[in-house]
Amino acid sequence: MNSNLSFDFSVDRENNTISVKREFNADLELVWKAWTTAELLDQWWGPKPWHVETKTMDFSEGGYWHYAMVGPEGEKHWSRADYLSITKEISYTAKDGFCDEDGVMNPAFPQNLWQSSFHPKEGEVEVDVLLTFDTLADLEQTINMGFKEGFSIGLQQLDELLLTLTNK
Repeated sequence: MNSNLSFDFSVDRENNTISVKREFNADLELVWKAWTTAELLDQWWGPKPWHVETKTMDFSEGGYWHYAMVGPEGEKHWSRADYLSITKEISYTAKDGFCDEDGVMNPAFPQNLWQSSFHPKEGEVEVDVLLTFDTLADLEQTINMGFKEGFSIGLQQLDELLLTLTNK
């Protein structure tokens, strides 16, 4: 595994955004698939000891991903990402937030616009994620809930998954 893969996490409080840039040592087709298919997302998205269980996924414009973060005691925290635009192996945008088991959004928690873009390089892919929040309070609430730590762990788990998939 290439330990020189870049990772950048930055917060812009003036514009209510979080930017994450991360390189992965795999080809574009596999990295895209890992971000857009339930079977692979379930293997890396939740930071251990948590894991993800997808209830429904329709990766298409107008479709959505409805999933639960499942804790070590079996507790479930539901989320939903509604896909707004998709350009295969280039980018997608989604409106993301916490919801209930039926997919009804919970207004007590922040929602954000999630923009992910994929940039192939020599043998690697850089994924740029921009999260845009309606308010600074929503941004701060997400940070205080441990987003950076949890997402960083998930991205490391994706590295490990990609390594196993490329060695098959």
